Amino acid sequence: MPTCTALIVAAGRGSRFGGPLPKQYALLGGRPVLWHSLTALRAAPGIGRMRVVIAAGDERHYQASTQGIDLPPPVVGGASRQLSVLNGLEALAGEPPDFVAIHDAARPFVRPADIAACLDAATAPAIDGAVLGVALADTLKRVEDGNVISGTIPRRQLWRAQTPQIFRFAPLLQAHRAAAPLGAAEATALTDDAAVAERAGLKIVMVAGSGDNLKITTTEDLQRALTMETRTAFGFDVHGFAPGSTVMLGGIALPHVQALSGHSDADVALHALTDAILGTIGAGDIGLHFPPSDPQWRGVSSDRFLRHAVGLLAERGGRIVHLDLTLICEAPRIGPHREAMVDSIARIAGLGRDRVSVKATTTEGLGFTGRREGIAAQAVATVEVPRS
Repeated sequence: MPTCTALIVAAGRGSRFGGPLPKQYALLGGRPVLWHSLTALRAAPGIGRMRVVIAAGDERHYQASTQGIDLPPPVVGGASRQLSVLNGLEALAGEPPDFVAIHDAARPFVRPADIAACLDAATAPAIDGAVLGVALADTLKRVEDGNVISGTIPRRQLWRAQTPQIFRFAPLLQAHRAAAPLGAAEATALTDDAAVAERAGLKIVMVAGSGDNLKITTTEDLQRALTMETRTAFGFDVHGFAPGSTVMLGGIALPHVQALSGHSDADVALHALTDAILGTIGAGDIGLHFPPSDPQWRGVSSDRFLRHAVGLLAERGGRIVHLDLTLICEAPRIGPHREAMVDSIARIAGLGRDRVSVKATTTEGLGFTGRREGIAAQAVATVEVPRS
């Protein structure tokens, strides 16, 4: 399996931020922004190691921001972003990974699932790297002479680039070394690593990311991030057994002497999770969005329901903090499949594994689950949404 090291760029001074500290060290929910970014990267599958590039003199801030995270010593950055990344790459060159994920320290909301998708795209044959981004939705205008509109720019092929940007290590290091002798103006124009890679003729692909992957640039951005409230909601579902040989639970097919009966694939776990997420934004229940009377949902995979609820939450500017699921049944046994369920739910919801909990219990032979007539599921979703 290819190795990937995350290189977090935290050497900027953040002149537009205007706070008493550089933005990467400002507090967000009681923790420095850098800490949140590191935590997101650490939760992403495929990221093996992490290294941080900081500005000279920021050692004290760095130590305070990385408490509880096991990291090698930071790398001191250079006079420009490009030179800072080059310093970080050179520090990794003694024991080079196959891939390197360059991430802005001021992007604390990146989703582990998006990081994994970017890494998957970067490892494709004949590809040198991949970049997370979002297609532009706004109309773009060219403005001249101060504020006079001189034209409209077609947006069909335009994207906003984000980080992480993931590359094959050796060609990216070579590209940065080639860019190092550039003058100050040319180096400043290389605002991200994709620009450095493009200059070297590397083949880079764009991967659809999330609008949640906000880069904190100004104090207003930080305040916007701070104006979030936490909500919790409960989901519950039950499905009875029917003839069959497979039970769908948490997006995983479990061999069993029966199947669950339902209009869709009857995944009681994903149904409970879907209702819990819908509840956090007051969006009704699963039956409102996917009526059992509608034939288009007959036999459909329930991961579509969960993704729909996650998407509605994201549209309202919210994000999932944690999902907790309890399955109640005598059989099948959940323990041997617990980790696979965690992986599946995390992948569907775009979360790190540490944000998903799957538990199981029985009713000691009591009630319909005790009589092995079906399975019940309880779910709790904890989310953050903008304050209304």
